[in-house]
Amino acid sequence: MYVNNPNIKIPENPDTIIWKYMDMSKFLDLLISGKMFMSRSDKFEDQYEGTFSEPTFEEIKKISQNNPKFLNYYKSHRENVVISSWHTNEYESFAMWQIFTKNNEGLAIQSTIGRLKEALQKERFTEQYIGEVNYIDYKKELIPFDDAFFPFLFKRKSFQYENEVRIISDVTSQKLTINDGLKIDVDINKMIEKIYIHPKSENWYKKLVIELVSKLGFGFEIEKSDLESDILI
Repeated sequence: MYVNNPNIKIPENPDTIIWKYMDMSKFLDLLISGKMFMSRSDKFEDQYEGTFSEPTFEEIKKISQNNPKFLNYYKSHRENVVISSWHTNEYESFAMWQIFTKNNEGLAIQSTIGRLKEALQKERFTEQYIGEVNYIDYKKELIPFDDAFFPFLFKRKSFQYENEVRIISDVTSQKLTINDGLKIDVDINKMIEKIYIHPKSENWYKKLVIELVSKLGFGFEIEKSDLESDILI
């Protein structure tokens, strides 16, 4: 379930709009299973996930001189932290469509911070936190290490276009063996406000999405992408 952590910054407005872009197979898996996939933190494409900036690492090395277990803990901790990434934006993002969907097929879930908090209450076995990602210069800026989640809430400035909010969970106490990630229970109807269909998809694909959602018993709105709007001359 969602738990508030006063150390972690989160958008104050519960109506802040967030998006998740995905392909059809992942979308259907979400609807059919009622579970959301969270990726193991060290399995992301960005190899810096869960690591420290250079100034912070120098500080940690000093601490670790008399306590080597301190550094080993942070190295192994990445295997027990799982993450679900969301994009904060009032509008659709052309870049996100390009990055996270293929072959002109895919969908975007539109939700809000408030809806996400409510949807996570269904999960009984692990605690989830929601936090904004901070984008910094890893060669110059310090990442705080007084909270174990902080290394997972900072990324390099090169990724600033992601404007990311992430759900994050530490499953160390569960003593689980995680390969690529794990699935958690979510309330689909609370999480999803609208579905947007890929702006370059064909009509048969749009009809397929509408039919599948209906047959699976869900009633959320399905929208045509704003990027598909007719040109007015």
